[in-house]
This record gives sequence, structure tokens and C-alpha cells, in this order.
Amino acid sequence: MQRFEAGTEIDGFELVERLPSGGMAGVWRATNPRFDFPLVLKIPFLDPGADVSVILGFETEELILKRLTGPHVPRFAASGSLADVPYIAMEFVTGRSLADEIGNAPRPADEVTRFGVEIAKALAALHRQKVVHLDLKPENIILATRGVVLLDFGLARHAELPDLLGAESSVPMGTAAYISPEQVLGERSDPASDLFALGCILYQLATGEEPFGRPATFAGMKRRLYHAPRPPRDINDAIPRWLEAIILRCMEVDRSRRYSEAAHVLSDLRNPDQVVVAKGRARPEKGMWAAIANLFRKVDDKSLVGRPAGPRGQAGPSIVLAAVDLANGSDALAREVLNETARVLASREDSWLACVTVLKTEIIGDTPATDESGSSAYVKRLVALKDWAHPLHMPEDRISYHVLEAVSPADAILNYAEHNDVGHIVVGARSSSAIRRHLGSVSTKVVARAFCSVSVVRLKAVEEQGRHHKEDTAE
Repeated sequence: MQRFEAGTEIDGFELVERLPSGGMAGVWRATNPRFDFPLVLKIPFLDPGADVSVILGFETEELILKRLTGPHVPRFAASGSLADVPYIAMEFVTGRSLADEIGNAPRPADEVTRFGVEIAKALAALHRQKVVHLDLKPENIILATRGVVLLDFGLARHAELPDLLGAESSVPMGTAAYISPEQVLGERSDPASDLFALGCILYQLATGEEPFGRPATFAGMKRRLYHAPRPPRDINDAIPRWLEAIILRCMEVDRSRRYSEAAHVLSDLRNPDQVVVAKGRARPEKGMWAAIANLFRKVDDKSLVGRPAGPRGQAGPSIVLAAVDLANGSDALAREVLNETARVLASREDSWLACVTVLKTEIIGDTPATDESGSSAYVKRLVALKDWAHPLHMPEDRISYHVLEAVSPADAILNYAEHNDVGHIVVGARSSSAIRRHLGSVSTKVVARAFCSVSVVRLKAVEEQGRHHKEDTAE
């Protein structure tokens, strides 16, 4: 891992002071005469063997932050390539972290309301720009002079950009204390997820307690689908009933009963007299017999949370998956896969392109995470994949890059295609051999099991074309 210190210069940015950082990236105050606002550089930790989500989060934040505008997000300045020194340079926002206010909870109702109004305004502005934050928590909320500023878009989702994180994984992504039920189930498309997190934050500000604690397991996070937290007024009876009603509506599991827009939350917080307060609330069943009954009650988890509140649940453009073997660099087969991909895209002008290559891992034992020079094998392959696709000149909102680590390349390609509802696959096939005929080639398995159309590019045909060209030249 490259080490940085005060005085280091990166692309004209001089590092001044290291700030408190998390486990995913180093954060530095920086200066650059080209910018007239205070700066911070976020440099991801790309140690060999580091979690792939670090790279995906870095690329997600870069793609999204440069598209965001307004007072509720830091201004984007510049970014660095993975091939050199990856970083995101952005505005350094001064102000207090909401985490400091949470530390002094419970807070008076008027303060909770004021914080809620400011956060809801920021979320409304964010959602208008077709972005869902998906990791809203006190640590990512700055109380600045200009209002609330939201930080850290590494888990965010832009409705018009490829979802890098969601494309490769369906496991829950978010902070356990604030993650929404639909995120627990792997869905990353609904602004209502941020409103659930807002409800959790308001609950904590009003009561001094986290509504669901901080579960460390999937089963623990999934409990929020079935078990409601204690009503806020049971913990702090000074909370007005109208404020309790807003908090609980934000935290509804069923999205048809949850707020669907931040503007509606904002309106209710500003106009308490318009909030409908239920006269009575059914208490959940308790006791041994209720627990036994729940064991035999078959419930589809997704039916509990319902459908997304807005149009984000609609299907987007179809995806073309280009699977390319770059283990030996961009060879003749890789170039022909590129040519076939260009032909397919020309006939599917509204499609996104997912470029996929597989880092093969070992069934037994550890797979080396570095190459001979000590560089991250994952990062090196990702850079090679981007270089391979560069001649296509695709706009960045229509292309994504994925290095999949798997024992079986065919299974990795098929799993990705099924998980992302891919419409067409382009895959290369090398010349046959006894081993391939016996075990089955990657392309053969993909063709046999894919749920979509497949274009197979054969290396043998490419080699024969080269041989004929040489013979014609010699004549």
C-alpha cells in the first residue's frame, strides 16, 4: 500500500493534514490553487487482498458525486485513476456532525423536529437528482451553516447509472442500525429506504436508543421485518404524539404505509396539526404460543415490504454482458470479443454494457492476491478491463466493469447474468482440446445454461483468418 504524508503532492493537490478516517479510505485536508474552496482528498485503501467493496464504493462515489449539485452535498473537484493514484477531491464542509448530537440524546422535541426538517430537505434535494443515499446515518450528516450536508456516497444508487455494488452482490449493504427492510433483502432502488433511516435517526434523537440495536448478522438485521421497536413514547413520554406518529410512519416495514417522499415528511414536521395520530395501536402478540405460531407461519419476506413507492422499480434498459478472458492480456480472442460486442451494441443502442472478467481462484488453499510485483491482482485486472473496453468509447453512464473472483468462470458469468437480468451475453471460446471436450468449456456451459441469447466468438476462426492473411501476403 502506498504511504502518504503531509506535503505529498498528487495531481497538483498538496496533502496538508490527515483527518479521522474509517477503514475504507484515508481522508486528508488538501490545497490546490485551482480551487477557491477548502478541499479534502479521499484516498481508498487498496491493500492487496482488501475487500472488493472498497474499490466498488470508490468508483460509485466518484460517478455519483460529480453529478450532484446544490448546498446539501460537497462540491466535486477532481478524481484520480485506479491505474495511478485513486482519489476523490471534494469540498471540505465545516460544521458539526449529527453524531455529536446523537451522543447527547434524548433531545427536546423541538430540536428533534428541527434536525428532521433539515435532513428531510437534504433528502428531497438528493432524491430529485435521482440518487438514493442508502447509508444515511449520523456520521454522514454534517450540520453546516448552509443547512444539512450529506457525505459518503459509496453505497449510493443513481437511477440512471449502472449499480456497481448491486450488480455483484445481493447481500445487505448499509449500517445495521439504520438499514431498511428492503435493503436487508438486497433491494437498492427506492428513496423510501432513506426515509426509513431518517425515522431511525429521529427515534434515536428522541429516545436516546437505537430502535433495532446494531445486529452483526443477517438474521439479526432481518428481525426488523417482523419485530417492531418499542414505541418512542414508551421510552420517553415527553415526545409529542404527532412526532411519534411521524417517526413510526418513516419506519413502517410495508412501503405502502411508509412515507414515499421526503417532501411529505418535511411537510408533516412543519405542520404538526395535520399529522393523523392513531387513537390506539395494536400490540404485537407476545408469549410462548405466539412464538410457536410464528414458526409455522409461512411468509414471503418481500411481500412484507411491498413494491417500491416510485417508478424506480420499473425495468431499465437491457444489459449486454461482455465476458472477456484477460488472464494473458488483450490477445486475439479478447480483441475479437471486443469487435463482436461493438456489433451487438450497434443493434441495441439503448443497452448498458457490463464488462466482465474472472479472476480464477483455487478450490483448496489461498489464491495469491498480488502479482509478482506486489500489486493487487484485482486492481490490475480491473485496469486491464477498462483499457480493453476503451476503444468502444462508451459514455460512463452506459458501461460498468466487474472483476469476478470465482473457481468456475462459467458459473460466475451465469450467476452475474441471472442476478442482473442480462439480455445478451458475448463470450469467447478458445480452440478445442481434449481437456475442454471432457470437462466442457466456459462458452459451452454458458450457452447451455444461460437464460438469454448468447454470441460465441471462436478463437479458432480468428487464428485461421490470421493464417490465411499471412498466406495471401506471402503470395
